[in-house]
Amino acid sequence: MARCKSCLIPDAVPGVTLSPDGLCNLCADDRWASNTTAEEAARELRQADLERTLDAVRGQADYDCLVPLSGGKDSLYLLHRLKHDYGLKVLAFTVDVNIPDLAWDSIRRALAKLEIDHFVYRPPPSFYHKLFRYLLMHQEARGAVYTVSYVYAPLFEGDALQLAMAKGIPLVLAGYSPGQPEPERMLYEFSRTLIEQVDWTPPELRASGVFAEDELNRFYNPARYPAGTQFPRYLAPFHAWPYNQEEIMRRVVELGLVATRKHANPIHSNYPINWLLMYSDLRHFGYNPYVPEFSALIRRGKANRNYWRVMAPLVDFLILNRLGPGREVTRSLRELGLSAEDLRIDKPRGAYDPILTD
Repeated sequence: MARCKSCLIPDAVPGVTLSPDGLCNLCADDRWASNTTAEEAARELRQADLERTLDAVRGQADYDCLVPLSGGKDSLYLLHRLKHDYGLKVLAFTVDVNIPDLAWDSIRRALAKLEIDHFVYRPPPSFYHKLFRYLLMHQEARGAVYTVSYVYAPLFEGDALQLAMAKGIPLVLAGYSPGQPEPERMLYEFSRTLIEQVDWTPPELRASGVFAEDELNRFYNPARYPAGTQFPRYLAPFHAWPYNQEEIMRRVVELGLVATRKHANPIHSNYPINWLLMYSDLRHFGYNPYVPEFSALIRRGKANRNYWRVMAPLVDFLILNRLGPGREVTRSLRELGLSAEDLRIDKPRGAYDPILTD
């Protein structure tokens, strides 16, 4: 497929067009510079709020903040900054589902070096097996990565909220990079409405009749808490601090939080099932669903264009041909009892989005 010569976004992405000289409409748009200026001003306001918040939470509880820890570069570097730059008492929290060995190696290494307490929750795997299988066979219109990510992520985000409330921790800080999750769901902070008034149970899962009530109760629902409950704030500091992907990859190696640059690379440290999700979307849409996110980072000067110029098509080749790390596609299909033909889109856009209740 054709890609923008500047930000590498492919023309298969909806809304993207390439000029005869190979520049995409996003890069060529004259509004880009003014939008970038406005975004920087908004980021500075978020950073000011974050600084006030980090100062205010000190000493409110046994821990100042809780950090969901996946073993990726961003959550590891976030721990370092909170501990060494801000002197906060941090509780790291990992939900042990589908985390690869390479990420576990980084988790153990970083926690030992930083001397941070760690809480691990290991839920029964049968529910996740059932959930992933159902979602992949009944994807919504935006495909596998969107469908699974935006059902799976609210599970461990909700677990983090519930643990924070159980321990009286006033603040949850996630290592999401800019663009994660989608801005409509979170731009720096989960809204108070989302945390205090929305049942996070995906309506399509309830309507399916496949999942028992105790399984659906795995999802966070603020209605289960009594009136007057103090809900923590849930922020993404990398939406507030200046962010550079290459710099963070370099720093976590330099600081000894990960063993090598490979351990810092999101291609190797991500959840293994993600290879299957990308495989499904490549088959359905013809492009990798993470490309728009990385292209946006390239346009903002926050990711290395030359690195992704080589790596992006290589990753897609490995996924589609199930080679190297792409062999995870075959392993995940086998583990879930699925074939490539079972990966279907048959639900409308938004079928799994939670609904605001009275």
